[in-house]
Amino acid sequence: MKLTFPFGSQLQKVEQKDKTSKKVFVLGVYASAVHARWIGADGKIKVKALAVASEPYIFWKGDNAEQVIKEINIPQEAGKLIPAEKRFGGPSGNALDELFLKPLGYTREDAWLCDLLPYSRINPHQQEALDKHYNPLIKKFNLPVCNIPNFDIAELKNLVRVNEIADELEQSQAGKIILLGDSPIEFFLSHFSNYRKLSDFGCTNDEYGKEHLITIRDKTYSVIPLVHPRQAAALGRSSWKWKNLHSRWIITSTVKK
Repeated sequence: MKLTFPFGSQLQKVEQKDKTSKKVFVLGVYASAVHARWIGADGKIKVKALAVASEPYIFWKGDNAEQVIKEINIPQEAGKLIPAEKRFGGPSGNALDELFLKPLGYTREDAWLCDLLPYSRINPHQQEALDKHYNPLIKKFNLPVCNIPNFDIAELKNLVRVNEIADELEQSQAGKIILLGDSPIEFFLSHFSNYRKLSDFGCTNDEYGKEHLITIRDKTYSVIPLVHPRQAAALGRSSWKWKNLHSRWIITSTVKK
């Protein structure tokens, strides 16, 4: 069954495109999406940021959003789509580059990027927008049904996916792993260690962001457990405790280089 966003863009798998060997392997949670501002035929904003397409590449940085949105067909009587504000376009991707890779001396070209779930999902705010503004117009304007599932953390409990990620890790030939937040620890690393969440590694300035040697499939990796980019950049709800730990880590890591 094909899964589609509002206005018909098909859900795509988002994964690492450059398959050459890398220095570092980065594991996040699930793929993001391109967001558009939906303006009704009356010229009024219906939704400030509606997810309308899979992100063009993993940990997308917001570039070429206009081109992606132009390829989406929307009936004239339903209004038009334009790129959402920049804060909705690739914030996690930009945070990854500036607040994680750069302090360690890496660039995108050095990294193999991966998510526990390589597909976008609908969050509660998006579902609310769909229920209020999009779904009531489906019959009226013959719009495609948005059938992308809501995010369910149970979907991350997937042993098949654990092995797929381990395969990607081996393919990357990276010797270092960066884990972004609790979920990559709980749903991947815990299969190879006794760690279950970020706080298990310590919650002090001296403990946060330290490297740990962990063996995965008979190979020992240097693992750096860190917060999720949304936490590090204070995107939405976040803990200032963890943000401050990460901010200090950036300073100390950069000084060491």
